[in-house]
Amino acid sequence: MKIWLLQDHLRSGGTERQTILLARAFNTAGHAVEVVTFRPGGTLAPTLAPIPHRCLQFFDTTLNWFAPGLLRAARSASPDVILCMGRMANCHAGRLARALPATTVVGTMRTGKPLPWLFRSSLHRVAHVVANSAESAGILTHTYGLPADRVSVIHNALVFPPATEIARDDALRAQHGAGPDTRVLLCVGMLRPEKNQRALVEIAAALGRDADWQLWIAGDGPARADCEALAAQLNVSDRVKFLGFQSNPTPLYAAADIAVLASQAESLSNFLIEAQAHGLPAVAYAAAGVTECMRPSVSGWVIPHGERTAFLNALHPLMTDVVLREQAGRAAREFARTAFDPERQAGAYLTLFNRLRSKV
Repeated sequence: MKIWLLQDHLRSGGTERQTILLARAFNTAGHAVEVVTFRPGGTLAPTLAPIPHRCLQFFDTTLNWFAPGLLRAARSASPDVILCMGRMANCHAGRLARALPATTVVGTMRTGKPLPWLFRSSLHRVAHVVANSAESAGILTHTYGLPADRVSVIHNALVFPPATEIARDDALRAQHGAGPDTRVLLCVGMLRPEKNQRALVEIAAALGRDADWQLWIAGDGPARADCEALAAQLNVSDRVKFLGFQSNPTPLYAAADIAVLASQAESLSNFLIEAQAHGLPAVAYAAAGVTECMRPSVSGWVIPHGERTAFLNALHPLMTDVVLREQAGRAAREFARTAFDPERQAGAYLTLFNRLRSKV
């Protein structure tokens, strides 16, 4: 098959990492793959090679929605399948489906944010929609009225599959001033308002200075300066480490003790599934797909959103009880390494594409 993966920009987000992972997997399976983006460049663009990459904008206009010449390029390339990744790509999915009746256009639901009108309209025009969590699939059928037989659930795949055995990275811990008994809380992801890292700073500060803890926040984005200012205001700048964008966060998982997430909008958290696969128990506020990232109350604890006391109550035993932490970590590894296996998830997409193509 000739497969296009359509994305607005290769920024440092979870959807963009999934786009690159799937492109490589489809290519390895023997398919002709091209990643098409609206904007050139992006933090993850250098990691795409050797997969062919076409940019529609001749220079970066910074406009995520602007896809000049998209229909012309699609007609010329005549792909068998176009997989639309991200909100902006899915806004164009409907017109692609109308313009290319011989091409199977597949939409995706990978966001917890409200859907723009063009996205909602496209959902009813594409051949099929893949949701990355059962909760998101329910939103598609119950909120947006899609027939259940036009929706499939394929969870995210592990972008950084862990080694069989993971040794604790004491050198990295020491680099950031964490001793053997320091409990390192970790959050990896873009710093945007809906990711709500600000709440994690507040929760960590409430642990008090008598407890031996650090909070590592890996990622970059528009909310970083606000989070840094909050850490200074709460007098925890020495305990909250802002690590910036990490092209490969694997060493952080090996150095941390507990994964924490406070997002207000998710569909399925790439960070949580990676953390679980690396053996980190998790405490997270409830958001779409979060319960599917773990075995609730076994490998991770899901807290009603905004209930800070309950979040702290879930953290405390994991920080103080090494046996509980190790048991939860083992359960996390066993669950996530099977549920989010990259080969299995990529195969599910290809099986779906073949089924849809057989109907054309």
